[in-house]
Amino acid sequence: MKRFVLLGAAGFVAPRHMRAIRETGNELLAAMDPNDSVGVLDSHFPDAAFFKTFEELNAFVQLQADLNAGIDYFSVCSPNHLHEAHITAGLRAGSRVICEKPLVLSVDAADQLIALEAQSPGTVSTILQLRLHPTIIDFRQRMIEKKTDTKTEVDLTYITSRGNWFLKSWKGEEEKSGGIAANIGIHFFDMLCWVFGTIKEINLHLMTPNKAAGCLEFADARVRWFLSIDRTDLPKETRDAGKTTYRNITIDSQDLEFSDGFVDLHTQSYSHILANGGYPVSEARHAIEIVETLRTMETTHGSMDRHPMIGAAG
Repeated sequence: MKRFVLLGAAGFVAPRHMRAIRETGNELLAAMDPNDSVGVLDSHFPDAAFFKTFEELNAFVQLQADLNAGIDYFSVCSPNHLHEAHITAGLRAGSRVICEKPLVLSVDAADQLIALEAQSPGTVSTILQLRLHPTIIDFRQRMIEKKTDTKTEVDLTYITSRGNWFLKSWKGEEEKSGGIAANIGIHFFDMLCWVFGTIKEINLHLMTPNKAAGCLEFADARVRWFLSIDRTDLPKETRDAGKTTYRNITIDSQDLEFSDGFVDLHTQSYSHILANGGYPVSEARHAIEIVETLRTMETTHGSMDRHPMIGAAG
């Protein structure tokens, strides 16, 4: 049984990490969040210590070390801009770190973590759950085996409804979240790099606080992508079915069905990491570079490679 502490216990994704720790047979010793709305702990680890400041948690970690009962893992699911500091604290405590995506918000920060990790007994793994999705694994294998001189044409659409609270929270502050592409798109960008390899060209066609679109060019594929948190972008059939999320990938105009199979991916990610698998900082770096580039580049107009939903999105 491994001993965990968790940072960001009141966040949206924290229950998935708690569940993963419990379902892999491990123990959450302590959790921390400035927000004390963490009743979810009662469903998973009711005996876990809880702290409202990082300083209190850090003192707890130091006490465990003094008692020769160190912390095996830091689970980091705090707001994006705090990831680097919380990962660093885990490494300096000699622990392994499991961090929610986006791992960090810049390539420089990723490189600094790689350098720090090399000097620490700890390691860093990030949650890249789409790499464990059976449909995506099969998709990647088919692309590896594909023998053609013609570029694969891909459209990726992800719409996940969020209320007015979203842009009022830290997620709506670009310097804290990294913007819409980092918030809801980075795991898709990672998946595309995992499937198609090195990115050759990045084009941005739309960027607002609640939606973004562009085109990624790979050696063997062209990917038009569209991301949105605006429920009015949902297809009518999705809204009529009472659903709030729409995921779609088409490959050369053929749909890739992957709407299901997401429920247990965090637990699978933890199992993978605990079995000495997982994805290191270097693996996450490519997608971090994409979202950092998108955050700083200008939009282009008149491109033939625009996602078909840009017109509908205005």
